[in-house]
Amino acid sequence: MHFNIAVLPGDGIGPEISRQGVDVMTAVCEKFGHTVKYEYALCGADAIDKVGDPFPERTYEICRDADAVLFSAVGHPKFDNDPNAKVRPEQGLLAMRKRLGLFANIRPVETFKCLLHKSPLREELVKGADFVCIRELTGGMYFGEKLEGTERAYDTCLYTRPEVERILRVAYEYARRRRRHLTVVDKANVLASSRLWRKVAQEMAPEYPDVTTDFMYVDNAAMRMIQEPTYFDVMVTENTFGDILTDEGSVISGSMGLLPSASTGESTPVFEPIHGSWPQAAGKNIANPLAQILSVAMLFEYFNLMEEGRLIREAVNASLDADVRTPEIQVEGGAHYGTKEVGAWIVDYIRRK
Repeated sequence: MHFNIAVLPGDGIGPEISRQGVDVMTAVCEKFGHTVKYEYALCGADAIDKVGDPFPERTYEICRDADAVLFSAVGHPKFDNDPNAKVRPEQGLLAMRKRLGLFANIRPVETFKCLLHKSPLREELVKGADFVCIRELTGGMYFGEKLEGTERAYDTCLYTRPEVERILRVAYEYARRRRRHLTVVDKANVLASSRLWRKVAQEMAPEYPDVTTDFMYVDNAAMRMIQEPTYFDVMVTENTFGDILTDEGSVISGSMGLLPSASTGESTPVFEPIHGSWPQAAGKNIANPLAQILSVAMLFEYFNLMEEGRLIREAVNASLDADVRTPEIQVEGGAHYGTKEVGAWIVDYIRRK
């Protein structure tokens, strides 16, 4: 198979982890007889500095014409700390999702046996936790009508039936491939938009009799994720709730640097780590590249190249078992490995298998 991959390194640690993801993808393609071409594009604060737009038209064209996008991170403190900034790096991320029609964000939450002690939760709670959060990505308050004034402001949470139906179908299909349990998260006791979500889900559930469907208010879901993360198999929710819950879920594994994600929909899929740009660490060779590398595994799996994805996951697990880890997850007294060294070790493992 031939891949045309758009690479968006972005800001902060983005360029460093991006290189590791590209190197791993190249190694896997060489091993399995695929060919790959990369085209790099600007986004985020880097794009604002260079062309004044966090998601330039040329970047959109490169993404649109690619088979997949390997994205890293956007964000910079000079924008975070300026409430009057008219253009922000994160607007580029929202623009990419909207223009590519990426309505489904898939975030697996998985624990690693050798890292259970790194979780902020007790080991007996997180052991065996393995679930997928599916977040609607192009509707709700982030894209609804807004008013921002000095005395009055609002953000409109708007959803239509077709938007809810399409994300629920993605969630049901994921549940069918896993343990056949879907939890629909809403706030139907308060919000009209959530009552639409629940109504549509109740109507669709009989179409999937092999899947157990249950419903949970978002505040209860947030609590349950901490008390009993092993309860969940597939969770689906709207944009704002999903943003919060997926970040909560991300720390269960012990490091945000371990978890990948995919955004899919009407056009080119995007694969990215769930963490941010961590600009304070930029250039220090300490950022964990595993989430970016596991995003490459998800990319291959999206194209039903399961062996390729399996080999990447095997290599990542092998690196953890061999204590080839960046500082935030290294065992006490373990050797120092930086971003480049971890990536190189995994590439070497793939080539030797």
